[in-house]
Amino acid sequence: MSSTGSPARRQRRVLAGAAAAAALALTATACGPEEAPVDPKPSATAEQPGQDLREELGLPDKLPEDLPAALQDLDKWRNGAWKNWDREDWLREAREFINPIIEDYWDPDRMKDAEESERDVDDSEIDEGVTDPEPAAVEAEEVPLPYTENAPPVGKVLMETPQGPMVCSGTVVKDPANPGKSNLVATAGHCVHAGEKGGWFRNVVFVPHYNNGGLAPAELGKGAPDQVSPHGIWWAKHARTTTHWIESGASTGGAGAPQDFAMLKVQPENKSANGGKSLEETVGGAVEIDFGTPGVQSIESLTANGYPAAPPFSGERMFRCTDGPGRLTLDPSQPTMYRIGCTMTGGSSGGGWLSADGGRLLSVTSIGPLTHDWLAGPRLGDEAEGVFDAVSSLS
Repeated sequence: MSSTGSPARRQRRVLAGAAAAAALALTATACGPEEAPVDPKPSATAEQPGQDLREELGLPDKLPEDLPAALQDLDKWRNGAWKNWDREDWLREAREFINPIIEDYWDPDRMKDAEESERDVDDSEIDEGVTDPEPAAVEAEEVPLPYTENAPPVGKVLMETPQGPMVCSGTVVKDPANPGKSNLVATAGHCVHAGEKGGWFRNVVFVPHYNNGGLAPAELGKGAPDQVSPHGIWWAKHARTTTHWIESGASTGGAGAPQDFAMLKVQPENKSANGGKSLEETVGGAVEIDFGTPGVQSIESLTANGYPAAPPFSGERMFRCTDGPGRLTLDPSQPTMYRIGCTMTGGSSGGGWLSADGGRLLSVTSIGPLTHDWLAGPRLGDEAEGVFDAVSSLS
């Protein structure tokens, strides 16, 4: 589609492999003006956990004062009854991310059943600013098996949402604060936070090189854990997304997409079996994020990687598309996005866009059309770098 002339109106779909997903930014701005008010005082029965219990449950040093009263009973946390949390209340009330490790929660069967989600974008929203003609569709190709030998450090991001378990994709990235020992994962903002009218999701995990052996969908629920999650399951300990996504992101339309970026800091579910290794050491590598927002003329090609789950895909295999990028403007007040031809669908959201040499991550999948012929992702500039630095600095 060209930036000149009137674009045909047609429905667009965001590749929200995680329904405007959730996580881990620690900011009160996530609660939009229409959200239910929260009593700023903790329950009279609220208890602050000791060090041992905090470590056991993966809690922060202090429970947030605005934590819903139903979640302030630590016995319920310990006994697991809190898993029956009211999703709508949580999204309205929780301002601070709490994501305790639950061993065996994301078993192969639950992972298999996690779905992608959709939101529509109208073409009339992208007719201003610099927008190049729509690229020709590039057929997504399967990444060769096994992923541990042939794929970049990409995996699935899974989380619980009000609509049930959902999926996105993510990429292990380097952490200058911990050279060679990064625990950082790049993904999309809508894979960690619901945007303007929502909040944080629960049970957020990263599974690098998911389904390493390429099991068929019918086999995944019965697959051995080391086949489905060859590097283990990594629970999000911290994360951030951009203020623009928190304040403007929407479950319909393209709002927030130009800064649809997030970072996770993760920890292994099974720490004893992990032997103290970082995610980067466990997976065997990480890629560097390029926050320089290079122009499309200087980029030879970009390769989008991810686990598309909406038809005609089923979510069990990793795919990729390689194309020379063009430009897409959704909001003239926000940065122009990169766009490539690609037939991947929902579930690929958050997957990294890598440079031609595979060593740099320049974007993540954000949106795409209902016709499944292109993808667009944000340019990673100062705002994205601020998100990265904030998560990197957390212990």
